[in-house]
Amino acid sequence: MEFQDVVRHRRMVRNFAPDRPIPPELVERIIDNARRAPSAGNTQGWAFLVLQQTEDRDRFWDAMLPLEKRDGFAYPGLLSAPLIVVPLACKNDYIDRYAEPDKRWTDRDEARWPTPFWLVDTAFSTMLMLLTAVDNDLGALFFGVFNVPRFRDTFGVPDAYHPLGAVAIGYPLPDRRSPSLARGRRPVDAVVHLGRFTNPRAAAPLPEPGPS
Repeated sequence: MEFQDVVRHRRMVRNFAPDRPIPPELVERIIDNARRAPSAGNTQGWAFLVLQQTEDRDRFWDAMLPLEKRDGFAYPGLLSAPLIVVPLACKNDYIDRYAEPDKRWTDRDEARWPTPFWLVDTAFSTMLMLLTAVDNDLGALFFGVFNVPRFRDTFGVPDAYHPLGAVAIGYPLPDRRSPSLARGRRPVDAVVHLGRFTNPRAAAPLPEPGPS
């Protein structure tokens, strides 16, 4: 699939074909692409909890969406996803990396990180998983892990690793789209500012590109 088609076809899928596992080579491709995301200092301070076995996925859903809360759940087909990947960000990896001789932040002061790049970089890797899914005719949904202590206890995840969320992946079936999609996509002119934030593109079109 052409890259522009991948980007335009990507959407969050909430209904998956049951009993249709993802071939192992596609699972490997998804994870391999995720680890190719850019990262500050090439730290690669991420880890991926991969849940493919039925009993592992069942443990995940029992922890995150207990049986007593499933009555009336709007997207029951989500629980049929044959693959769940939880991307985990490790702040300590970045603190350690930037204390090395080529960076010399030996004070290990977290104030040097006004933006937590461990979260940014792990989010990059998550987007690559979503795009890889689309490129291979799969559907995917990123959703929150809201009970972090229960998640840690269930899967033995150390405190140093923070779950960014979870990605459910599988073969998509028709689903009920999120009501949020009624908001539509914000137009380019509403989000682009030229030169200064006070100069929205709506007030002045972008110049035509010159020869390169």
